[in-house]
Amino acid sequence: MGNKTKGLLALLGLGALAYWKYKNSSPEEQQAVKDKINNAKDNLNKWGSDLKDKANNVASQVQEKADEFKNKAQDTVNKTQETYNG
Repeated sequence: MGNKTKGLLALLGLGALAYWKYKNSSPEEQQAVKDKINNAKDNLNKWGSDLKDKANNVASQVQEKADEFKNKAQDTVNKTQETYNG
């Protein structure tokens, strides 16, 4: 048996044991497990949206810098044209 197979069997064994423990625990304990899972989900979702917000902030800052740079370049071009034309 390869290491992957052993690892998979160990994982399945742990899953089965956890399921058996869950099925044989009191409703209060089952609720506690559900709460833990829901909390983990909420934290993941919050983390995901925080990341999205940060990414959006960075993107808008980059856009602002690009616009600023473009405007400066345009001003320079305009001033240069005025100098030659004036």
